[in-house]
Amino acid sequence: MRLDKYLKVSRLIKRRTVANEACDAGRVSVNGRVQRASYDVKVGDILEIRFGEKAVKAEVISVAESIRKNDAGELFKYI
Repeated sequence: MRLDKYLKVSRLIKRRTVANEACDAGRVSVNGRVQRASYDVKVGDILEIRFGEKAVKAEVISVAESIRKNDAGELFKYI
């Protein structure tokens, strides 16, 4: 699954266009390397998203095309 879509489905970022812009601006890194929105997310990847002063680190546990809002937290765990 594309990185921008994963960020939206997992609800780490609310909208896909915002996720795409964050990737283009270099604020999203996977396994320590800045990646584009087209990067293919795999189980075990470590995502780091920088929002200004704050940074969020999460590990990908599962990849699903669609999931209910209540279950979105099961796709990743915070580090």
